[in-house]
This record gives sequence, structure tokens and C-alpha cells, in this order.
Amino acid sequence: MSAKVPSVAVMTFAAFAADARPLEVVGTGDGMELVRAVSAAYTAEFPNRVVLVPPSIGSGGGIAAVGSGKALLARVARPLKPAEEETGLVARSIFRLPTAIYTNAGLELKDISHANLVAIYEGRITNWSQVGGPNLRIKVVRREDTDSSLAVLRASMPGWDDLEFSARSKIAVTTQDAVETVKDVAGAIGFGPYSTLLSSSTNVLRIGGLHPIDPGYPSAVTVSYVWRELSYPETVRSFVEFTHSKAARSLLSAHGAVPAAPPSQ
Repeated sequence: MSAKVPSVAVMTFAAFAADARPLEVVGTGDGMELVRAVSAAYTAEFPNRVVLVPPSIGSGGGIAAVGSGKALLARVARPLKPAEEETGLVARSIFRLPTAIYTNAGLELKDISHANLVAIYEGRITNWSQVGGPNLRIKVVRREDTDSSLAVLRASMPGWDDLEFSARSKIAVTTQDAVETVKDVAGAIGFGPYSTLLSSSTNVLRIGGLHPIDPGYPSAVTVSYVWRELSYPETVRSFVEFTHSKAARSLLSAHGAVPAAPPSQ
């Protein structure tokens, strides 16, 4: 007996079912809220396509997940290494995000100089009263040496290239950990990717008179998508292309990011 040829209705249902499986975008905590906002807008336009943006596993974790086939799409805040590109991984820039310096929301201080900022992180200034704030001990929160935001600060923020952190600083292992620590601890200061959500829950400082979204602000991280060149299904392609749409670019801009130029057609 010859095999039955699937009907058009069956094939259409199968395509819909595949479309309905959630697409997980794994990786960095940098810009995570922005990717979630884009995914929500995407699902609003395509109700049968769900995109999930789980908590951070870091850029390296996202790249490893895509490289091993555990995930189809990653969000990363660093360039691919040559060895990663050789395995067939592809990266596309999505947006640039300023790296902000922020404090606990209760701190009534709006601006700090580059020199005083360096002195705080090195432990030479230990009380906010020394820089025009209240009589409150400074609690320094930093990231691990491989963090993408720290790499951007070292490369672009005056005085950070050879900054040696105070031995009393706390190391946060993810962007969310850093934000939550600063939100919960009076007098705390941290750094990480800027967003309007960050600005609403913490006190984002002006550095040398410049806010992260001001022209001339020196530090920003680039967030990209990563996928396998030989594993680029329509579900991934559709979401990546939507992120470059006018609607998504406007959404990213409204959140404080600078959208990357769409790829040439």
C-alpha cells in the first residue's frame, strides 16, 4: 500500500503547531527588559507566536546554549570569538544601550564627577557626604571581571581603564542581582545597562553633567542576537526581522536604547 500524502489542512496545522511552540531567547541580562518589550509587541502582532525571555544566564551561557542546540536564539552583550564563529554561529547587532551608574533610589544626589566616581569604586571615598550627599556609608556593588558592562566602562569611561576595585565591594553575578542589591540597600551604588525601568526604580546618576541618554555620554554596550547559521527556522527569522521593524525600533528608542540599523536587503 502506498503511503498517504498529507493533506494541505494537515500540513497547515503542523506548521501552526510548530509556530505555537514558544521561542526562548536566552543569554545576557543586559537589555533584558527591552527584549521582553519587543517580544510582547511581537506576540501582540502574531498571537500564535510566543517568545519567552528567561532570566539571565550571561552572554557566554546564551552562546553555549545555541552552540549545543539547547536553544535557537541567544541575546548577548559581547562580540563572538573567532572560535565561536568557526562553529557556525552568527551574530546580528540589535541595539546599543548606555552603561549607567545608579544608586539606591533614596539617595538625593543627581550628579557626580568622573574623578569622584573612580574614587568611590576604588574605596578612597566611603561616605556620600564627601561628594555632596547625605551622611551615609557608600556600599559599592560591582560585576565580575568578564562582565560586558564593566568591559565597556573600562574602555570608555575616564579613569576606568586601570581602576582597582575596593576590596570591600560586593560582586553581583548578574545584571538583575546588581539592580536588586542596589534597590534594597541604602547607600548602594552599581553599574549596568540603562533602561527607563532602571531609571524608575533607582537613582540614575549624571556623570560629569551627562545623563546616559545625553549626546556625548561615553559608555554603551551593544546587544546582539546569536543563532546557528544552519539552524535558522522561520520562527527565529520572523522574530529577528520584527526586531528591526519600525514599530520595534520605536519601542527600543522609547526605552532609552539606540536601535541598530536594519541589515541591507
